Amino acid sequence: MLLAASLLLKGLAIPLLARIAWLDFTTQKISNQNVLLLLCLGLGSLQLLSVGSWWDMGLSAIAGLLLFVALFPFWALRKVGAGDVKLMAVVPLLIGGTGLVVFSVLLLVFALATAMVVKYPLMLPAGVFRLYVQHLDRKGVVPFGVPISLAAICTIGFMIYVTLMPHAGPAI
Repeated sequence: MLLAASLLLKGLAIPLLARIAWLDFTTQKISNQNVLLLLCLGLGSLQLLSVGSWWDMGLSAIAGLLLFVALFPFWALRKVGAGDVKLMAVVPLLIGGTGLVVFSVLLLVFALATAMVVKYPLMLPAGVFRLYVQHLDRKGVVPFGVPISLAAICTIGFMIYVTLMPHAGPAI
């Protein structure tokens, strides 16, 4: 029952992460309200799972703190936005310590894809989208909340799948 409630809270975070990605892509802003809501969903989910063991919550908190400390100088140098730093600090609390490896790999893939799109916009098929990305490149702003959100959505989806289908084998 607690696992189902935890998965429900993680599932509720998916549309919020999609909204954060869209708003960051269109406005280059990540609101504190959205980040705080993600924090509440993540802490609630971790609290439901931590009955008897605090390892996952502690690992998530340490990862969030380390990410905040590591990215803070980049914010001070104006290389990333404050919303991106806050979002990165909250995501480990949302996905839990067990999903950090999957999240890290997916974040790397999505960040590289975003960098490629911004660096080489001529590879994109749609002219309007290409012009928009060129505009982002001229401004020097890359919406880093998009790959963060996509990696978190995929990680949550993977975690839900693994939890619901633990013994799914090939169909005979």
